[in-house]
Amino acid sequence: MTWNNFSRDEFACGCGCETNEIKDETIDLAQEIRDQVGFAMPITSGYRCGKHPIEARKAKPGTHAKGLAFDVGVSGGKARLVTQALLRRSAGGVGVNQKGKGRFVHGDLDPARIGLFWTY
Repeated sequence: MTWNNFSRDEFACGCGCETNEIKDETIDLAQEIRDQVGFAMPITSGYRCGKHPIEARKAKPGTHAKGLAFDVGVSGGKARLVTQALLRRSAGGVGVNQKGKGRFVHGDLDPARIGLFWTY
């Protein structure tokens, strides 16, 4: 499968193992949001293996470890537009981190998290 603005490699685990079990539907969602907002959305986190430092601290696998989530490095007005697009889509959870360095917006496809919104 191909996407206009993303490659599967962008969603690979960032711990160094390069494992990539991201679901096509997750990349489809990222592409849909990208098409709506009309600007680049750098993927800062996609699939995470069980050894990834963030996943290793969890009692059970999170949405990234299930291949159902992505984080995009956006801030300010761009973060607001991405957040709004994800909330309108109602596909899963939406999280926002707009403090300090490494600002991002999280989107996922977990049906149990539809309507769930949080900040970090």
